[in-house]
Amino acid sequence: MPVEITPLLPSDHTDWLRLWGLYQEFYEVCIPDDVRAATWKRLLDPAEPLWGALARDGASAIGLVHHIRHRTCWDVADSCYLQDLYVDGLARGQGVATMLIEHVRVQASAFGAKNIHWLTHESNDRAKRLYDHVATRSGFIQYRLPI
Repeated sequence: MPVEITPLLPSDHTDWLRLWGLYQEFYEVCIPDDVRAATWKRLLDPAEPLWGALARDGASAIGLVHHIRHRTCWDVADSCYLQDLYVDGLARGQGVATMLIEHVRVQASAFGAKNIHWLTHESNDRAKRLYDHVATRSGFIQYRLPI
């Protein structure tokens, strides 16, 4: 059965939670339960500029993606931040991540975005190989200042 990418629905909560947890394990982070609950609520709220989708191989959820529409000072059109992308270990190397990126590209195009941008950890060599194939590195380095 071919892989299908579908927007998140309330009935996807269990699958999303599992993949979201695996994503956090991969990056060795722990997002608190209240943030996880707020994120799920935002992903389903049509008033929020935040969306998500699952990749399914039949009944099995094998990947997830989150993206955010936002304003930018660099263009009149909005931009799209692909915030999270995860493919279950057994499904990697089969084009699922590329399909999830394409899903975001179609969604961003629909709301008039001029580009999609994202980050990955410098140690994520496998993802960087894919990203170097489907996009162009911006040359920017991310900094964080806790508040």
